[in-house]
Amino acid sequence: MSVQPFINTKILIVEEQPLALSHMKRSLEQLDFRNLKFAEHAQAAIEHCRIEKFDLVICSFDLTKRQDGYQLYEELKSKRLVRNATSFIFVSAETSGELVHSVIELQPDDFLVKPFTIKELRGRIERVLKRKRSLKKIYTFIDDGNDSKAVKLIDIELDKRGHAYSPILLKLKGEALLRLNRVKDAKKFYKSALNLQKFTWAKIGLIEALIANNEDALAQRMLKTMLERSETRLIALDLLGRLEIKLSQFETAQGFLSEASKIAPRNIDRQKSLSRIALINHDYERSYHAQKDIAQYAKHSIHDSPEVYLNAVRAGIDFALSTDQTEQVNRITRQTQQYLGELKKQFPNADNQAQIDVLNARIHYLKDESRNARKLIEQLEDEPSIRSVDASLDKAKAYHELGFHHKAQELFTQIVAHCERHDNVSDPITMHYIQQQQSERRDITMGPKELNNHAVNQFNRGHLDMALEAFSQAFRIMPKNASIALNLLQCLLDNTGKNGQTFNSTLAKKCVSALNQSTTLEPEQITRLDKLMAQLNEMGLSVD
Repeated sequence: MSVQPFINTKILIVEEQPLALSHMKRSLEQLDFRNLKFAEHAQAAIEHCRIEKFDLVICSFDLTKRQDGYQLYEELKSKRLVRNATSFIFVSAETSGELVHSVIELQPDDFLVKPFTIKELRGRIERVLKRKRSLKKIYTFIDDGNDSKAVKLIDIELDKRGHAYSPILLKLKGEALLRLNRVKDAKKFYKSALNLQKFTWAKIGLIEALIANNEDALAQRMLKTMLERSETRLIALDLLGRLEIKLSQFETAQGFLSEASKIAPRNIDRQKSLSRIALINHDYERSYHAQKDIAQYAKHSIHDSPEVYLNAVRAGIDFALSTDQTEQVNRITRQTQQYLGELKKQFPNADNQAQIDVLNARIHYLKDESRNARKLIEQLEDEPSIRSVDASLDKAKAYHELGFHHKAQELFTQIVAHCERHDNVSDPITMHYIQQQQSERRDITMGPKELNNHAVNQFNRGHLDMALEAFSQAFRIMPKNASIALNLLQCLLDNTGKNGQTFNSTLAKKCVSALNQSTTLEPEQITRLDKLMAQLNEMGLSVD
């Protein structure tokens, strides 16, 4: 096939390297393309796309001036500056696993590895443009949100025997049926497509239809077989994570989403879900790392906002409050200050002083400077309405930690009511977390630092019943804290048999599990744990 039918194609080339840009320009001109525009960075590309519609965008993935190629394409799609009817080809010299998986999730039309020959370039362009021209009406319907008309036109095209784009048409039809919420039709359709050929996209579509139809067990079985193949592992992990969230299996969900985020850390929405799920699981360290990834990859992207840096600080404070390692607390505190500095640099005119005051109050509390913390909190005005759920949650936590329990519960109630009135401001995960926080902080009136100190004091005084209750409460909200797990296990053993107390093997198993998973145990703690395990064996108590 010749490029001759496409020589009037409007092409935008986004490339910041002069030599690479010159090579691309010369190559396209040798192929007789003349309608060319050039952009040396992402912002210039966005401006070009605002002014005119291009048939093809050829974009370097390796842009370094503010936005990279990933962030540019994400913004162009989000703002509908490029649509399904537009062809989009990435070019890159890098082929790392992280980049490849990131590209797969963005779903451009093609990916071309540098260096490439004119013949390779021609072949990729011809293939993409021919498909987009042949299916232009269908893509236009999809772009306009008219999936019903798209499905009808796809059916007409599929009736033509030997259609060159039958697999693509089938894929587009399945996706449209799911968007139309025609779940039973989609399920039947994907099964028939799989009978034709074992298309990977059809299997994924069928799983999504099964989940939408609440056939969760079958979806799980199918997804677990997809984990074994490298090309389907990422999507399988992502779908399993979302499915486990639907089933309220938050520990399992966190595991799947963590693995998916390691493979493709640029997916901001998945990182947000992971951070919130980790908070539900009281895994403050994992939540913090997810927020750090968000801050790293959101910078200059459509996701960039003051909330990104504020949430990184909030997650850091939550993590620091859950650990008793001074060095780690100091490191996290330094990092939170860096995020606040980055916030001021990126958004100098943002109106977020009240939120920063709350964060500084929590940092004072973290440093045992309660007087300064209370002074900051007391000067804050009560807002008549919720403007930011995350900011209000942080304020409620600060109230609780500093002993303003009534105000904390009032604010939690206000947040819940706000989310119930505005379904669009929170997802089920966020709502679960808010209600969990409200319940826990109603039951446990002390802040995490005071609670742990109180438990240790009671234990040292020999008040085992009170120490056991305090350590149990502390372990409830800090189940990853090895020191608390060790002290609670000690209490459980020392208290067994006294006043008719029986050994709580379920709680002991959780303690041992936390201790076995810990990577921060000091030599003295390891020796102490060995003695406790030997004591358990002598008493014939099982924690297996």
